[in-house]
Amino acid sequence: MELAIDEAILNIKNGGGPFGAVVVKNGEVIACCGNRVTQDNDPTAHAEVLAIREATKKLKTWDLSDCEIYSSCEPCPMCLGAIYWAHIPVIYYGANREDARKAGFDDSFIYDEISKSPEARKTHMHNVLRNKALKSFENWNEFPDKELY
Repeated sequence: MELAIDEAILNIKNGGGPFGAVVVKNGEVIACCGNRVTQDNDPTAHAEVLAIREATKKLKTWDLSDCEIYSSCEPCPMCLGAIYWAHIPVIYYGANREDARKAGFDDSFIYDEISKSPEARKTHMHNVLRNKALKSFENWNEFPDKELY
């Protein structure tokens, strides 16, 4: 956890946001990253997402179910989703979402939006070409060599 916090503090000095994350497997640090949203002009370049990307490359697997993640702050909804998709079973975090909100990083609107139906969200969502899009799932279901994830 101290490494994730140290990374967050160092990241501020390097022009990034105050977030750090570390992926660990069997007590060994696999990846340690800071938030790079502003440096990379990438809104998905959160510390947890970058640490997951680095860990999956090093371990040559998308499945991190034998890893843990340490984050300097409670993961935002996007990072939490990435952690779930990577199958990481344990999250340790320092500051919480209220602490992040007080520092100007308020994710509450995203939590509120997720609970709404697509039609009621602030971002306009339009369901188009659904029948055509379903073909990809039909092909997937028929594909014998698929790897479920």
